[in-house]
Amino acid sequence: MSLIHIQDLNKHFKILNRREGLGGAFRDLFSGNYRTVRAVDGISYDIEAGEIVGYIGPNGAGKSTTIKMMTGILKPTSGTIQVNGLPPYANRIRQAQIMGVVFGQRTQLWWDLPVIESFKILKEIYKLDQKTFDEHMGLFNELVGLGALYSQQVRTLSLGQRMLCDITASFLHNPQIVFLDEPTIGLDISVKAKMRSVIKELNLTRKTTIILTTHDLGDVEALCQRIIIIDKGKILYDGKIKKVTALFGAYRTLKLQIDQFTETTLNDLREKLVGHFGLENGIVVAETEEFWTDVTIDQARTPLSDVLSFIMTSFPVSDVRIVEISMESVVQKVYNGALQ
Repeated sequence: MSLIHIQDLNKHFKILNRREGLGGAFRDLFSGNYRTVRAVDGISYDIEAGEIVGYIGPNGAGKSTTIKMMTGILKPTSGTIQVNGLPPYANRIRQAQIMGVVFGQRTQLWWDLPVIESFKILKEIYKLDQKTFDEHMGLFNELVGLGALYSQQVRTLSLGQRMLCDITASFLHNPQIVFLDEPTIGLDISVKAKMRSVIKELNLTRKTTIILTTHDLGDVEALCQRIIIIDKGKILYDGKIKKVTALFGAYRTLKLQIDQFTETTLNDLREKLVGHFGLENGIVVAETEEFWTDVTIDQARTPLSDVLSFIMTSFPVSDVRIVEISMESVVQKVYNGALQ
């Protein structure tokens, strides 16, 4: 039997249609004008022990709602959800022993205590013996040098340091499943690299099943073999990540600041790129915000370095950024049948 089994799962919320103003707020006290929001709408899948699964989609897609049902925080409106053979919402205490959870914007550590004291409290909560606790802490100290943070109050940690501590706390009791909800949000590249190495190592050595929700496609590409794309509560794609990276992994966007930029400059940029590289190379130019122009490139057909070099020699560029294709673009391409 699969470690996680979900069949025709639904979670609906009743939301009051509120009116404006003080009078509207008073009338809302007696209103029956509700609408139903289908946060999760009939999804089905199975996840096997030891998998790392990327669970992705835009804001409001239903990712966090699904995670909360899998961890037992929310009860489904209908459908079947079983984790290790049991419905999590009906067995929360028992299921907590086999789960670890990291929510990117919330900590499970004690704000005013030193880091090591938070870990000691969790040791007692999960009834870990001293030998196991010391082994686990030694492993994390070896992987990311966590020992240097032991004496610091949690409130004094940087965001990256706190996230490393939260991930350590979620793996401390050697759970079968760890849910990582936006674990790298707002972190710099070096801290992200540390987190990815920790997650990979623990999955490899302990066979921990990991469900990762993120907007960072770099995290998904670095960690996952399987990807589930959800939007508006429905599953759009469930399969190998190789198929997704083959389609989206080569795309990068150059964000350019061009001096004395005008609408004429934008048209001139389009014409010169098409004239030099050709229409068939799929270079898309769009003005997205004040002072910045986006040039999206399929590196499988045209090297990014060639495009950047051409633009730099043809226009007075004052600043450049390179970003991956956005989650919204991925979902839109899936809607348009790109993965069919």
